[in-house]
Amino acid sequence: MLITMKELLKVAYEQKFAVGSYNVSNSELLSAIIETAEEEKSPAILQIHPNELALIGNEFIAYAREAAHRARVPIVIHLDHGATLADIAQAIQNGYTSVMMDASHLPFEENIALTKQAVEIAHSVGVSVEAELGTIGNNDGSSEGGADQILYTEPDEAREFVERTGCDTLAVAIGTSHGFYPKHMKPKIQLDRLEKINESVGIPLVLHGGSDNPDEDIRQSTQLGVAKINLSSDMKRAFFNQLRQTLQEKPHDFEPDVLMPEAREAAKAVLRKKMALFGSTGKAPLYKLSE
Repeated sequence: MLITMKELLKVAYEQKFAVGSYNVSNSELLSAIIETAEEEKSPAILQIHPNELALIGNEFIAYAREAAHRARVPIVIHLDHGATLADIAQAIQNGYTSVMMDASHLPFEENIALTKQAVEIAHSVGVSVEAELGTIGNNDGSSEGGADQILYTEPDEAREFVERTGCDTLAVAIGTSHGFYPKHMKPKIQLDRLEKINESVGIPLVLHGGSDNPDEDIRQSTQLGVAKINLSSDMKRAFFNQLRQTLQEKPHDFEPDVLMPEAREAAKAVLRKKMALFGSTGKAPLYKLSE
């Protein structure tokens, strides 16, 4: 069932679990996500970054919408890191049920102004809006971008930002980065900062850079307001590492139905673990799904 992010995260926030938002860049990953979500009775978010959309094309969204409608669990289709109002408008026209207006690189007042415009556009047609305050870091293995230096989200600014923009969810900067962390760097989520932000804003929070972080930090974050966790690198690494291995083992095979299944299963193994870690496993029955 295809629903909006606001509908999806209201339940997650109240019940203190997080829904995984998984970056999709081909039909194999999309199928892996929905199949695993149905098997685990977990809601899920199909997340598409502008870089990924440039690869797969607008037509892919119609395919994703049909798959989401047919799914036996709640599914959201979300624009990841939309940078302009044109990105927002295109996503709405394509049928996304949630969009992200990422103006976090702009000064505070400009971020508010642009996000507020995006909210007005999206809310007029019933689409949810995620915003970002502070900046997420960027590590190896990610094409999503990020800042060289993390600017942490301040609780008081977060309250003002949410009140003035009317955004439905807020991505916060509490120490995570996109991609994989170098061996010399140990990720540390600032849970005390997260707790203060949660107390200040009272809406579902989003954690970007969900790969390669300590499980206990992730688990605790769901108790402190994080209701959406973005995941890309861990899932894609499992998929493509297995595909490389299969190609080496079967150098003379070229049919997708021979080469892809093991890669899909590798991705699904990661997804199962993440759904359990986020606390979304078994939570689909909490939603009222239309037949």
